[in-house]
Amino acid sequence: MKDIEIRTNQDSWQSGNAKNITFIVTKDCQLACKYCYLVGKNSKERMTWDVAKSSIDYILDHPEEFKEHSVIWDFIGGEPFLEIDLIDRICDYIKIELFNRSHKWFNSYRFSFSTNGINYDTEKVQNFIKKNREHLSIGITIDGTKQKHDLNRIWKTHEIEQGKMPLPHEEKGSYDDVVKNIPLWQSQFPNAGTKVTISSADIPYIKESVLHLYSLGIHEVNINVVFEDVWQEGDDQLFEEQLMQLADEIIDGGFYTDYACSFFSENIGKPLDRVLHNQNWCGAGNMLAIDAAGNFYPCTRFAQYSLRDKRAWVIGNIHDGIDKNKLRPFLTLDRCTQNSEECIDCEVASGCAWCQGENYDAADTPTVYQRSTAICKMHKARVRANNYYWNKLFRKLELEGEREEFEKNKRMSNEVIC
Repeated sequence: MKDIEIRTNQDSWQSGNAKNITFIVTKDCQLACKYCYLVGKNSKERMTWDVAKSSIDYILDHPEEFKEHSVIWDFIGGEPFLEIDLIDRICDYIKIELFNRSHKWFNSYRFSFSTNGINYDTEKVQNFIKKNREHLSIGITIDGTKQKHDLNRIWKTHEIEQGKMPLPHEEKGSYDDVVKNIPLWQSQFPNAGTKVTISSADIPYIKESVLHLYSLGIHEVNINVVFEDVWQEGDDQLFEEQLMQLADEIIDGGFYTDYACSFFSENIGKPLDRVLHNQNWCGAGNMLAIDAAGNFYPCTRFAQYSLRDKRAWVIGNIHDGIDKNKLRPFLTLDRCTQNSEECIDCEVASGCAWCQGENYDAADTPTVYQRSTAICKMHKARVRANNYYWNKLFRKLELEGEREEFEKNKRMSNEVIC
């Protein structure tokens, strides 16, 4: 009997227990992705060295407020690599200060990036990677096939800078500019996954896009639907059909042994006990985000450029520190404090995600205690397809006499991750 393993999405570094600190180094980007939640991107708000240094000094000067034993220094935009000179200087300063202070984070840190991949092969970016390789995580976003990627991930134009969207015939997709850098990225980060976003318009391309990413050598596809209320009548049925077709391809083609797609998980689609499983979904409030003005936020989704209808939720700044009273609401967030009874008692509640910033932006009042349910029908469609996937996979393994070996390897894999 051959060994049967399952490829699963890897847990985050340090099992998610590291402090996440995000520098919003720029609000500019070469692209104007149609589904992007950053509604206030611009080329004017760029972090200065003085703000970055003051942020680091505040964090390292107040260890009582940052008790985690590890840290992820996250850099976002816009497109973070537009500010590679500043980032390089920031990272050098962090390393020197951690050493000089004999800080607990000295050898327990990561520099993390999610990039559109356009500038990845430039000399400055490559020099930065070589210098920091052992403490670096970089994900390149590629949405799938050229057709799907270019549907949403288009180059910014003058019209977009003026607040107008170009006509379809004027749009220029970015697939060719990104895919050329995938081999270099994979050679440096062979286990890295990509992040795929699904909106209403690109549902028909899900199956072929995931398979296309596999064909590029990307073994882990982290994929999700947007949290915003963009869904049309019938989208959930189309979504379910695409996922079931994808399930057939993955199982019949044997991709499950060496590839992962986050849409399929044994842990979703079950009821949750309101006592045992009363955690918040995300880390808003436990994270820290810093913008170009030196303002602190509980998450980047609470900065003004991320919000459509609400005012930014500032919890402090580099001069005055963190205002714990403004942070207090986030420390009381859990499933029960922000979900309706219908959501709490839902039979398929597990795996139904939410974004704290979108909850706030979509709420009737300026509160973080009102759950946005825009993706409800999409989650239920995913659960139905997920059940189909696992039923089919287990039937196949049983017929081939490989179910027991599969379960054994899965247990061993979980023990290693834990």
